This record gives sequence, C-alpha cells and structure tokens, in this order.
Amino acid sequence: MAGAFFFYATSDMFAKLLTETQHPIQVAWTRQCGLLTVVLVLLFRNGPGILRSNHPWLQVARGLTAAITPTSFIFAVAFVPLADAVAVSFVVPFLVTVLAALLLGERVGLRRWIAVALGFAGALIVIRPGMGVFHPAIFLVLITATAFALRQILSRMLSGGDTLLTTIAITGLTASLILSAALPFVWTVPDSGLTILIMVATAATAALAELGIIKALDLALAVVVAPVQYTLMIYSVFWGYLVFSDLPDGWTLFGAAIIMASGGYSLWRESRGQP
Repeated sequence: MAGAFFFYATSDMFAKLLTETQHPIQVAWTRQCGLLTVVLVLLFRNGPGILRSNHPWLQVARGLTAAITPTSFIFAVAFVPLADAVAVSFVVPFLVTVLAALLLGERVGLRRWIAVALGFAGALIVIRPGMGVFHPAIFLVLITATAFALRQILSRMLSGGDTLLTTIAITGLTASLILSAALPFVWTVPDSGLTILIMVATAATAALAELGIIKALDLALAVVVAPVQYTLMIYSVFWGYLVFSDLPDGWTLFGAAIIMASGGYSLWRESRGQP
C-alpha cells in the first residue's frame, strides 16, 4: 500500500508537469490509460464474466466519480503546489463519515463528529480563505475529495452484491469512456518526445499504484492499510521540492498534521467498530 501511494504521488507529479502544455482533461485521460491497462489485464485473466453486475447503475455512478476525481485534482495542481492539494484531499475520511450518516444511515458517535470538525478545521488552516495566501483552484480539491468520498460510499453499497474485481473493472471502463468522449474537444498533439515520455510515465505509475492497492487489499483488511494513505504527504513534499522547488509553509504542515491525526483517529474507531 505504501508503494502504491508512492506511485500515485509520482503520477501526480508527472501530471502536474503535463499541465504546462496540455489541457487537464487530456492529462486525466492519459493517467486513466494506465488504470485501463489494469482493467484489461483483469479481463484477460478472469474473462468478461467479471463485468456482470447486480447493480449496473450504481457501478456506472461509481465510474462517473472516478472520472471526476482525477480531472478536478489535475485542474487544481496546475495552479497549486502538490503538497497543499494533497493536504486538503485528506478530508476524504471525514466526508465519508458525513455521507455515511446521511446516505447510509450509519450511526456516528460524538467522538467521530469531533474528529470531523477538527479535520475540517485543519483543512481551513491549509486553505486560509480570506488571508490572500491561497489560489481559488484549491477548492477543486474539495470537489475531488467529495467525488472520492462518494466513490467509497458507492463501494459500500456494492460490496454485498458485486465482487471487488467487478467494481474495479466497470469503474475503470466507465471512467475511460467518459474521459475519451471529452478528449476530442481538448486534444493537443504532444510537442516533443519528452512530453510523450512523461505521458507514458504518468499512465505507467498510475497503473502500478492501482495494482499495488488491489494487491494490498487482497492481503489485508482495508481498515488496516487505509492509514498508509497519509504517506502521500511525504511523497508530495518530496516531489514538490525536487521538481517544482515548492515547500509547504508551517501553517500548511500544521493544518495537515491536524487532518492526519483526526483522520487516523476516525479510521482507528472504524477499525474497532466504534461509532
């Protein structure tokens, strides 16, 4: 799982580089090509039977969120540092908690609601609205986080009826079709061999990340490996400094620490089956 998130951070870095010459939708499509490769491998190994679903419309809806997530995030990182975007994206566990209570009727206790409040307070520290230190594009990360949280809620709704492989396959195919439909309106021919190489690297690292997560979830419970997502902050700071000479300021790190601590606590409560 740690390796998977390293590859995701690396794919984010390549994607940010590509936004200098390509439209974010084209970059998102390039990244999706890597994930589509994983789906094709699954189809080759398991046959087309894995595409049979008991809840096809829920699967399509999940695929739609999978198309929105990378597109809005790549739009955002075209303007804001990687570490700042990743820090704000860590509000996902809190959004899942809120949506699970609203949409699934799950019981959420006082302690987890406090963790949610602290998590959003941490996000506000990172964003600092009204203080003139943030780019409005950072709010696109909140759209990313909301779409990703909805994706997890849909995963819970599908878990009793469809297999994990079915969900991965249909999600990947749906997201690929949606982004491919938008591609002709924004496509630009790569301007150099280096750009083509970065496009291939973007897709390849995204594929390795997806394979890593699938394998991790095959070996361990999701609640056990989920906290490893916070290593994204380390990798994003590393790539942000090495490639873009960006370093998060003290307030960003402070806000990110609050988000990670609160999110870790929420995940710990969930792993113990406590509201």
